[in-house]
Amino acid sequence: MARERLYLFDTTLRDGQQTPGVDFSLDDKLLVMSMLDKLGIDYIEGGYAGGNPTDNALFSAPRETRATFTAFGMTKRAGRSAANDPGFQAILQAKAKAACFVAKSWDYHVRVALGCSNEENLDTIRESVAAAKAAGKEVLVDCEHFFDGYKANADYALSCAKTAYEAGARWIVLCDTNGGTLPSEVAEIVRTVTKSVPGSHLGIHAHNDTEQAVANSLAAVDAGVRQIQGTLNGIGERCGNANLISLIGTLATKPHYKSRFETGVDAARLKELTAVARSFDELLNRSPNAQAPYVGKSAFATKAGIHASALAKEPETYEHVPPETVGNRRRILVSDQAGKSNLLAELSRIGLDVAKNDTRLDALLRDVKERETQGYAYDGADASFELLARRALGTVPHYFDVLSFRTSVERFNGEMHTEAVVKVKVGSKTYLNAGEGNGPVNALDVALRKDLGKFQKFIADMELVDFKVRILNGGTGATTRVLIESRDGKGNRWFTVGVSANIVEASFQALLDAIVFKLQREGVTP
Repeated sequence: MARERLYLFDTTLRDGQQTPGVDFSLDDKLLVMSMLDKLGIDYIEGGYAGGNPTDNALFSAPRETRATFTAFGMTKRAGRSAANDPGFQAILQAKAKAACFVAKSWDYHVRVALGCSNEENLDTIRESVAAAKAAGKEVLVDCEHFFDGYKANADYALSCAKTAYEAGARWIVLCDTNGGTLPSEVAEIVRTVTKSVPGSHLGIHAHNDTEQAVANSLAAVDAGVRQIQGTLNGIGERCGNANLISLIGTLATKPHYKSRFETGVDAARLKELTAVARSFDELLNRSPNAQAPYVGKSAFATKAGIHASALAKEPETYEHVPPETVGNRRRILVSDQAGKSNLLAELSRIGLDVAKNDTRLDALLRDVKERETQGYAYDGADASFELLARRALGTVPHYFDVLSFRTSVERFNGEMHTEAVVKVKVGSKTYLNAGEGNGPVNALDVALRKDLGKFQKFIADMELVDFKVRILNGGTGATTRVLIESRDGKGNRWFTVGVSANIVEASFQALLDAIVFKLQREGVTP
């Protein structure tokens, strides 16, 4: 039986840009559009036509995309003709195939925000759709505050949706603008709306203020809508929007939806889901959410020994979908909860094939558990674990020795100055490296990587991108755990850990592991 088409509408570049701290440049927007297009999204909303210089530049030239490029803005103002409203005209003149107009559908907002009558608001919807269609645009009407408006005055909210549909809008989008509607309410209201507006013309735009935007979107699909709006990784104002990444994963893998619907994201594109999600976080310069559904680093991770043993035999025992279908991978973590199954699985993943009866395994497992009692956490520091394992098996080359290091912090003329000096021996040569930084760890990082002799070229593209400190047992003399995230010019990321009563010593351990791991992974020989 043929599956019904379900359309995906991305509003990352418009609604997502309302996220605090997010401000896309023109180049950023073009890059995100390329990512979305390759993923198979049907509509890409670029931003506010005429709203700011970046969006003006974006809409000033045609954009060749497989997806329908869409401009966003307000309906024409009440009391003005469409031709005499500059903001409305900017949308019509935008080099975009579709126009999405936000329209008030809650009579409270019509009165307070627009200051016009309910009938005048319906006129603006009707006339805006007609003018945009005459300009050759595919028209969407975003019924703002629809669900709250429906609960306050169902007849009027419905009249807004019906007016847009009867005027010829391709899509009437029901927006849960405040994000407070529950899935059961969404389903009930949408089913009622489909009696007046066909579901093939309805969309859902859910905000995530109660952590139910994805659930609300799926409830709307079950009730009849055939377009879903959302953003990459769920970004957006306040608590964000429906997460398109999670929605795509569910629609493409769960039989309830997969058997009934098809989207532009086929099986091949689905394998890019994890890469797209993480690349987008990279663009935002933020660490990916490790526990994000489908695409998170921990989405298919386990560290309980009995779980790992079962996974090794039958992955379905603890995985709801095969991780490779969404471009992710299985991770068997090593921790104080680990058994030999965890250890063997992780060693195999990193390319170390060890027999089950190898006595070095028992020693390594004891070492891991002992270190975790001291405060190390290898389930979050995969690079440090790999080095620990390879050292136990004798496969880590000896690259250099740190003979000494020191740091100094000084306040001078009202400013803080931090210096570090590191003495390293590479082969027969000794290097005395000094560095300055914003604090002792940054200064140590600069000094340590300033000159490693013949190894310097292999770490030149390496940088520290995140630094986390946790006090393990309280007090100023407490044991401290430091977790460092590093990356290189190829986009590789790795995590290392250090533990000590001295925060500088703990940091230096993690820094050393980060450099040695980079050299080892590059296949560098001493």
